[in-house]
Amino acid sequence: MRALVINGKEDLSLAEVPVPEPGPGQVRIRTAYVGICGSDLHYYYDGANGAFVVREPLIPGHEMSGTVDADPSGELAPGTAVTVHPATFGDEQPGLAQAPHLWPNGAYLGSASTWPHTQGAAAEYFVVDASMVRVLPAGLPLNRAALAEPLAVGLHGIALAGGVAGQRVLVTGSGAIGLLAAGAAVALGAAEVTTTDVLEGPLGRARGLGAAQTINVRSEEIPAEAYDVVLECSGIPASINAAFVAARRAGTYVQVGMVPNAASGINLAPMISKELTMHGSFRFNNEIDAAISLLAERPEIEQVITHTFDAADAVQGFATAKDSEASGKVLLALPADPDTA
Repeated sequence: MRALVINGKEDLSLAEVPVPEPGPGQVRIRTAYVGICGSDLHYYYDGANGAFVVREPLIPGHEMSGTVDADPSGELAPGTAVTVHPATFGDEQPGLAQAPHLWPNGAYLGSASTWPHTQGAAAEYFVVDASMVRVLPAGLPLNRAALAEPLAVGLHGIALAGGVAGQRVLVTGSGAIGLLAAGAAVALGAAEVTTTDVLEGPLGRARGLGAAQTINVRSEEIPAEAYDVVLECSGIPASINAAFVAARRAGTYVQVGMVPNAASGINLAPMISKELTMHGSFRFNNEIDAAISLLAERPEIEQVITHTFDAADAVQGFATAKDSEASGKVLLALPADPDTA
C-alpha cells in the first residue's frame, strides 16, 4: 500500500509499505481524508515538533475519516464510515479517572513523541484499537468528518470554560483551530463571537462561520474588559497578553493554542487583578463524539476546509497549509491503490 512518510526535515515521500493486519480487538480502516495540522507542518518543515524529533520514517496524520476495511470481531461491516479518536491513553493517575487525556505515557497517531514512533493515518490503510473507532452518522460526508478531531479540540476548550451560551466570546487567532472554536461557539449559542488575526484571509473565513466581529490586530485594538469568555488559539505571547486585557473582570480565559515549552514575555498582571479563571486546554477527552454530532448538524462548518490535494501532491498540500492567508484546513485525499481497489 501507499503511505506518506516524513523521513526528516523537508523530506516527504509517497512510499510503499506493508498493509497492516488487524489483531484481536483491532480494526483496519481504509483512509479517505487526512487533515494537515500544525504538528504535521512542524514535523515536515522542521523535522521535529518541539522536543519530538523524527528519528525514523513517520507516517503523519491524526485528523482523518475513512471506512472500515476489516474488523476481525465482525461488529463493524466493511464500508462503514468512521473517524477515530487518535489517542491511546497511558497510565491512570489518582484523581484523574475522568481525564484520561491527561494520563502520562499515552500516545497519539502520527507522533514522534513515542519510540518507536506512533504511525498515523496518512496511508491507504491503518490499524487502531476498536475502542478508538467512531461510526459516523448517515449523511455526514467523509471530507467534513475529517474535521472531527480539530473541532473536538475547540469543544474541549469551550467545555473547560463552562460553556458559552449567552456569553460574549473572543477567539484570538483564526487558524483552523480558532475557526472551528468560533464556529462551535456560534453553534452553541454564544451571544456574540469576535475573532482576531493578523491576516484578512482567516478573518474573512471567521465571518463566514458566523463571527459577528473580526479584529485585525495589526491595525485595530481589541476592546478591554469586553468579553465573558476568551479562547486563546494562537499561542503567541502578544496575543495572550492582549487576551488577558480583553477578558472582563471575573471572566474566563482558556489557553487552547499550544505554546513553546520555554520562558516567554507574558504579563499576568491583568489576569491577577481581574481574578480571571484561567484554564490550560490539552487536546480533548471525549469531545470527539460531540464534534461528530455538530458536524452532522451544522454543514456550514465544512467551509473551514479550503483545499483538498491528492496524496501524490502532498508537498504542495503542506505548502498551502503553511500559508495561513490562503488556507483554512487543508485535506489530503488517500485514494485506493489501483491494484487493490
